[in-house]
Amino acid sequence: MILKVRVVPLIILILEAILRRLPKSHPRYPMIEDEHRRRLIGYKGEESLDFYYRSLPEQKYFILHDLNLPDGPYNCQIDTLLISSDSIIAVGSKNIGGNLTFDTENKQFIQEWHGEIKGYPNPIAQEERHQEYLQKLLAAHNFPPVPVDYVVVLSNPYATYVVTGPESGKVKKRICKADAFLNRIKMFEGFYKTPVLDTKDMRRLSRLLIKMNTPPTNFVLEKFGIQKSDLISGALCPTFHHPLIRKKRKWYCPTCQTYSKDAHINMLMDYFLLYDLKITNKQFREFARLDCIHTAGRILRSLNLISSGAKKTRTYSPASFPWDPKKEVKNMSKKVRSGN
Repeated sequence: MILKVRVVPLIILILEAILRRLPKSHPRYPMIEDEHRRRLIGYKGEESLDFYYRSLPEQKYFILHDLNLPDGPYNCQIDTLLISSDSIIAVGSKNIGGNLTFDTENKQFIQEWHGEIKGYPNPIAQEERHQEYLQKLLAAHNFPPVPVDYVVVLSNPYATYVVTGPESGKVKKRICKADAFLNRIKMFEGFYKTPVLDTKDMRRLSRLLIKMNTPPTNFVLEKFGIQKSDLISGALCPTFHHPLIRKKRKWYCPTCQTYSKDAHINMLMDYFLLYDLKITNKQFREFARLDCIHTAGRILRSLNLISSGAKKTRTYSPASFPWDPKKEVKNMSKKVRSGN
């Protein structure tokens, strides 16, 4: 049973917003592009496993995709978590091609691709950290001592891999290609046969993890050393990424000489992703490059945002995050029709 569905990870949306607003001449732009490319490849790899997740017994497993759990100043990011009565399995997906080596002696993960050798963060070490994090979380919230394990799934069909070193026997059991994933789950079912959690425990744990889910935001800017002042403000032309000007109640691009009625929507989506989850009239004017307080107020009131406070201190926030204005308008229409 899927309790937390897979959506485009927030970090990908944040990186895309940065790429829209960071000048291409900025020295960090290539790094952001590379990070976005890698994250997108990883997400596509996770998506490719959905067929196998749907094949798992629906009543046995509670499935939570893309968890971002607080871990001090950082986040514990788990691709997929399988919760059953007898075990909890953290699944990490790697969409990497070439010849891969898991070196258990030196704790390295190495890719050989077209004659080039490259090192990556070790997914085994990552999943072991997730295992330890979950064990501590279960104990802190007084859950029964259910076994926690992990598996690394190589979703790229053209990848080959070897495991070397003194711990190769242990690690081999926790790595597989995508088409062997269900067999690995059966292996874990053979390891862990004693029910520890009842359905009530499983639901309570799932609710706790979903409540704890805190997608990353500003740490992306900090990670790459980007200042908010480095980013281009304003509603942007979708073709040239130049700031638009407000003209005749529309947004106008002097370069391509086209108008837009709703360019402020994408602008606000970027603001919520990169700056803050609330915005005042003054902040909106500054970011949108507007002078008129009444124009800014009219635009903000038209977007079905949640308002709080009065006059100068009033803030506007999205009802959900990431903000989807089309979805919120649809939900608002349903409420009106139902009389709520």
